[in-house]
Amino acid sequence: MNSWVESTLEGFVTHKKGFAFKSQWFITEGIPVVKVTDFTESSIDSSSVVYIEEKIAEEKRTYVLRLGDIVIQTVGSWPNNPASVVGKAVSVPEELNGALLNQNAVILRTKKYLENKFLFYLLKSDMFKGYIINMAQGAANQASITLDSIFRFPFFRPPVEEQQKIAAILSAYDDLIENNKRRIALLEKMAEEIYREWFVRFRFPGWENAEFEKGIPVGWEVVRFRDVVKYYIGGGWGEEEESPNYPVGAHVIRGTDIPALNTGDYSNKVYRFHKESNYKSRKLQKNDFIFEVSGGSTNQLLGRNIMISDGLLELFKGEVLCASFCKLIRFDDEIISPFFMKYYFKLYYNCDLVGIYQVQSTGISNYQFESFLNYQTLAVPDRDTSLHFEKIVTPIIKQQECLALENVMLTKTKEQLLPRLISGKLSVEDLDIQFPPSMQTNNTEPEVA
Repeated sequence: MNSWVESTLEGFVTHKKGFAFKSQWFITEGIPVVKVTDFTESSIDSSSVVYIEEKIAEEKRTYVLRLGDIVIQTVGSWPNNPASVVGKAVSVPEELNGALLNQNAVILRTKKYLENKFLFYLLKSDMFKGYIINMAQGAANQASITLDSIFRFPFFRPPVEEQQKIAAILSAYDDLIENNKRRIALLEKMAEEIYREWFVRFRFPGWENAEFEKGIPVGWEVVRFRDVVKYYIGGGWGEEEESPNYPVGAHVIRGTDIPALNTGDYSNKVYRFHKESNYKSRKLQKNDFIFEVSGGSTNQLLGRNIMISDGLLELFKGEVLCASFCKLIRFDDEIISPFFMKYYFKLYYNCDLVGIYQVQSTGISNYQFESFLNYQTLAVPDRDTSLHFEKIVTPIIKQQECLALENVMLTKTKEQLLPRLISGKLSVEDLDIQFPPSMQTNNTEPEVA
């Protein structure tokens, strides 16, 4: 570490703040605009972005994002809400190359003598996170960080060759994690396609010989949601600190956590303390569903949902409930398969049908859940078809869970290595390292100012 130089970010990066795009510009197709609410733990969720017209985008092209750009959230929450914490650093994924950056975030691009990937991992370290929180300003519900504070962040800068080696080691873990995520997505598409083929197109096994009546196969039954729901209850939020009235510790899944969990991203967990009675009545079981009923936004429908699997229960050690803006739904598995409902709910949400029961008041959206139970109908397949479908998709779901839990272990190992590598405690000087494909992206400016 003798060759490492004490430095600050000033002089080694260029920057560009995001632009305050007007909400009336947002449309459903066009050029994507990235908001800080789209940030995941280390990347950006492309499924939740908004869009603007190409004409407006051309006028704002100086705010364009490039593949591998590092973006820092400059306005956000304090550490008690890690999903939106100020100072969060993310890397721009391939699918958002060419998108535009909204306000409350800044793009950093490295100059000579500082590698882009090394900087990214430096900004993911506890050193930077702790520095940001110490330098942040704001009230109880919102924190902000100035560009000057970011530029004054002190660190030891290794020679470029060592920066590359450190980044290569950590990138290898991230590449494995991303590969597993792609496999999870492919498996999910496979299961979704089976569902559509069987229960939307009605091409289930034996469909050629099936008789149809009123548009559905004979033996299927149209029922109300209330007829198949055995138990439901609103979630709970509990308290941040343990106390005599809130003695039971458990994780909480919020509506905002659902998209990541559904893609196998188990990186973000919230732990709270609850009343014993609330915990007992709301503790999630295998094949329970979480259904979001309040919150949302103009561009984010309510009704996000997830089925609780063995893998999720293992992740949360069986101690988990849904947040207060959600409902726990437990279906009667003697009537309907939860695996059928998993993909029914997904299709129902993706087709925007959930919006039928959504109402907006005082800036908060609420779901008319009782009306949903009373009036929403669905066609329940016969028992044999449901069990056949369950038998086929169960191995697919289990494989997804194995990949997701493998990612948990890979992430844990990477997080253990990161501080030792970034601080120089684990030397890479004499290591012969092969650089992964993800390090081919060059986001380095040509010269130091």
